[in-house]
Amino acid sequence: MLDPTVFKDWQIAEDAEKSLPSVEVFREKMGLLPDEIIPYGRTPKLDFIKIMDRLKDRPDGKYIEVTAITPTPLGEGKSTTSLGLIEGLGKLGKNVGGCLRQPSGGPTMNVKGTAAGGGNALLIPMTEFSLGLTGDINDIMNAHNLGMVALNARMQHERNYDDERLAKIGIPRLDVDPDRVEWNWVLDFCAQSLRKIRIGLAGGKMDGFEMDSKANIAVSSELMAILSVARDLRDLRERIGRIVLAYDKQGKPVTTEDLEVAGAMTAWMRNTINPTLCYTVEHQPCLVHAGPFANIAIGQSSIIGDRLALKLFDYHVTESGFGADIGFEKFWNVKCRLSGLKPHVSVVVATVRALKMHGGGPEVRPGKPLPEEYQQENLELLEKGCANLFHHVDNVLKSGIKPVVCINKFYTDTEAEVALIRRLCAERGVRCALSEHWQYGGEGALELAQAVVDACEEPQDEIRYLYELDTPLRQRVELIAKEVYGADGVDWEPLALEKADRFENDPKYADYCTMMVKTHLSLSHDPNVKGVPTGWRLPIRDILEYGGARFLCPMAGSISMMPGTGSNPAYRRVDVDVETGKVSGLF
Repeated sequence: MLDPTVFKDWQIAEDAEKSLPSVEVFREKMGLLPDEIIPYGRTPKLDFIKIMDRLKDRPDGKYIEVTAITPTPLGEGKSTTSLGLIEGLGKLGKNVGGCLRQPSGGPTMNVKGTAAGGGNALLIPMTEFSLGLTGDINDIMNAHNLGMVALNARMQHERNYDDERLAKIGIPRLDVDPDRVEWNWVLDFCAQSLRKIRIGLAGGKMDGFEMDSKANIAVSSELMAILSVARDLRDLRERIGRIVLAYDKQGKPVTTEDLEVAGAMTAWMRNTINPTLCYTVEHQPCLVHAGPFANIAIGQSSIIGDRLALKLFDYHVTESGFGADIGFEKFWNVKCRLSGLKPHVSVVVATVRALKMHGGGPEVRPGKPLPEEYQQENLELLEKGCANLFHHVDNVLKSGIKPVVCINKFYTDTEAEVALIRRLCAERGVRCALSEHWQYGGEGALELAQAVVDACEEPQDEIRYLYELDTPLRQRVELIAKEVYGADGVDWEPLALEKADRFENDPKYADYCTMMVKTHLSLSHDPNVKGVPTGWRLPIRDILEYGGARFLCPMAGSISMMPGTGSNPAYRRVDVDVETGKVSGLF
């Protein structure tokens, strides 16, 4: 094991990859048959349909979810903790694995970087994981943009051809309203210049239909949401067919089935239902499947990944994006409801650094040195900031799921700071464990792993959803705003109010899930407000409709579906050794 205070992540990963056992060793360890592995070098896919059919009667393992407090812009280390917990459970001799999300090329080539964990709690092989893996996001982009191509082409042909000519080639007129096109283009980078564009400007009869458009980041695509919640290939195909791309001039939805493109889109995505096999640096298996952000999408690895992992492992670890106000709320009220799976425990990750920020510490900015308040002991800031931790713990408790607080220890944290968090947790009767997985890998996560095992052995409560499916949309949003975020209420802008009224009065939306779109950097809609804000109201400016995923997505504040690239992006440091083909600068 290399010391992460001396060696960089890529060096730790490279060292672990040298001794990585063959895929055949992992196949036998996981009890898989030869034809249940789809070859793809060191990162094969697992044939979901075949494995689930064979193991359908095997009891599920223990289900462990990882969430966090409101993070700093540097993150709280949920992926690192998830991987460290897998390693710690492995050190306890458990049959353990996990399922994490695939990183988007947007943050990988931007300020945040990849999502492979860090130190001695890493996912390998890191380069493959960070640069497209087995192509799922690429398949999603192709399928999504094919839908947009089909829509724009149909609009062009209907403009150019009369009804008689359309009838001769068997194409019904859809009469799409160009002002009510709901879809857009996607790509997997942060390209703020594409947030609003005009297409079809060449002007010729065969140059497409001219209209306003935009591009969003690929992981926000409805197809990524569908992949995250689909139960199998049949469910995936049916959901893709229900996607609403636009409305016609009479206000009726125009779907992918109407455009006869749903089958081709599913063909592009047929292989995406199979999770990819990766590994921790201590050589435990970890599946990778789906990759949506939690502030603008569902923020979970897939239901397919969880179903498969619970059959393969006695202990299965997954994570939800960002804090328990964003990712966990969607895990609780959407993913668990759709999957029918009940987690045994939720790990709430906290760092001393972030707690000090929520206690009134100075701004934390990526690429800038940490202010001295975060590098020196400051118990006053820390104690004040723990209010944010317990707000998130309370969110978990409301669900009926048992929380375990994980102090994700940095080597600069002091004994007094750790003792203070332990004492405050004890006073509230909350199970708390220290973990030093970043520095020491599985050995450093033994206390956390044992706490999770102990929690899993306790009787499992029934999950308590925040709302029932027959709760009207505006009441759901009010409940989430007040009970999860701590708002005094909700303010609806005219467009959002008009849509909410339409959705509530149409029975077909009765069972749609509510998928909030909100900043992850604050419990409120304002990323600059830290701690546990009071005396505020949540503004809702729009509601997105995901007809295939069956989501209604209220949008709070000014959050964008296309992030921007910063002034010092990661791609400046990425290169390839032309002699060996080795990628450098990713980590």
